[in-house]
Amino acid sequence: MESILRRSLWWLSANNIKMNWRQGFSWRLFICVLALFLAVPVLTIVFSLLLPMNANWEHVASYLLSDYIWNSLLLMVGVALGVTLIGVSTAWLTTMYEFPGRAIFAWALLLPLAMPAYIVAYTYTGILDYAGPVQTSLRQLFDWGYGSYWFPDIRSLGGAVFVLTFVLFPYVYMLARAAFIEQSICVLEVSRSLGCTAWQSIWRVALPLARPAIVAGVSLALMETMADYGTVQYFGISTFTTGIFRVWFGMGDVSTASQLAAVLLFFVVTLLLLERFSRHKARFHHTSHRYSELKRRTLIGWRRWSAVSVCALPLLLGFVFPALQLLYWAVTTAESSFDHSFLLLVWHSLYLATITALAGVIVAVTFAYGKRLLGSSAINAVVRLSGLGYAIPGIVIAVGIMVPVAWFDNTVDTFARETFSKSTGLILSGSLFVLVLAYLVRFLSISLQTVESGLEKVKPTMDDVARTLGYTPLQVLRRIHFPIMKGSLLTALLLVFVDVLKELPATLILRPFNYNTLAVRAYELAADERLADVGAPALMIVLVGIIPVILLTRVIDRVRVSKTSASGS
Repeated sequence: MESILRRSLWWLSANNIKMNWRQGFSWRLFICVLALFLAVPVLTIVFSLLLPMNANWEHVASYLLSDYIWNSLLLMVGVALGVTLIGVSTAWLTTMYEFPGRAIFAWALLLPLAMPAYIVAYTYTGILDYAGPVQTSLRQLFDWGYGSYWFPDIRSLGGAVFVLTFVLFPYVYMLARAAFIEQSICVLEVSRSLGCTAWQSIWRVALPLARPAIVAGVSLALMETMADYGTVQYFGISTFTTGIFRVWFGMGDVSTASQLAAVLLFFVVTLLLLERFSRHKARFHHTSHRYSELKRRTLIGWRRWSAVSVCALPLLLGFVFPALQLLYWAVTTAESSFDHSFLLLVWHSLYLATITALAGVIVAVTFAYGKRLLGSSAINAVVRLSGLGYAIPGIVIAVGIMVPVAWFDNTVDTFARETFSKSTGLILSGSLFVLVLAYLVRFLSISLQTVESGLEKVKPTMDDVARTLGYTPLQVLRRIHFPIMKGSLLTALLLVFVDVLKELPATLILRPFNYNTLAVRAYELAADERLADVGAPALMIVLVGIIPVILLTRVIDRVRVSKTSASGS
């Protein structure tokens, strides 16, 4: 009987190996082809450096490139300092101390993430420019006239640093607070018992332990800074994104635009490598596996109101004031704004966001599950290559897509003319397919990371048991994984959905003719200085953007619970 059982198990094992080999080859081939297809925009930009430099490139390199580099570096330095100071201080206060409004600030400080930077730029221009309510009130109060007083110009490099800092600091706040929550209070108590003051415990223990998370948050903020187009364009600042747009549409030179995009891509890759190098060089680790409950210290006197001020100021400047301004504009222009054309804008935006979100989740599930099944380094490499899009500005992706698409359209059209004496016109250029492809390349990393985190909840032994019962890999995915990770799938869907609604540069370049979205319409109205009319489309984007913020607050709140449960077990 034992020998029969062994032979039966050997036969099943041999047949499973054959089945896995066939299916594994299909998965490998499909994933590699799809990943390389999604990596075409990045590869196109890289290979553009092999093209000969023309006169336009020489002009840009001689007269403009230094301004692009200098302004971009100043913008990055200013934003890095600002988001670090605001994000770390608010994260530490809301985690370690008790003061009035702390529970509200803990989740409300993430709300600026719902605000696209270019929309905040429009609102502060409306608030702070010469005809805005602030300067108008000052002139009436002090009887000032034009030119008789000085007021900071919001449309400047400093204004861009201000706007981007108060929009992007939640990246640092979110990751730093999660890191502080994960730290054991025992470690801080030991440092105090060894003679460290409260500030010494922060500088010598808490911050070093949280440094990888803080660096990751700053890196995300800087990548968003380099990807920004609406803010710097509206404020008239020459950066790489505005330069690429001007070269492409002002000079009509796709080749030079691609080469300029390659230089920007070099900066992005350098930033990614520095972030990864920083994490690898970290030498601070948790040595305790015991996690006791955080006992927040209650602040009294002037300290409690100082903490309230530190947390309230970035929330007011990053979300409340811009939201109130948008609401005021939307109400005052309601009769002219909310019409059939506005509903069409909403439909276009929701349609594109829905299609891209669904496609992103499907591709992410394919990649994540393929990595789980195969586990090869080659598959991991091509999937990582296809997921670089989130670190790349939308305008770079747009350039990388338009070059091969234009080549394809021209090749097909030339063939049709020579063979059938008939023009095919533009097949892919200016189509919704190209626009959705750009969105997918840009935001695939978000859905991929979310889906992978959901898959990690499923133990590999569950896959093994299901396979012994005769389930195919797709049946395992459908019957076991999907029910367990439906929360992660919904989260990925919503995150991609909202990011597509906010994306501006790729939409501006790749959208079909006369096909506007809420983001593009807000940009066009602001470009025409019709700031009050920006209120309706911008407010719609912000309201939808609050959804992932709520999801993020729930995720962060679960971190401490999971740590406490793990330590108890």
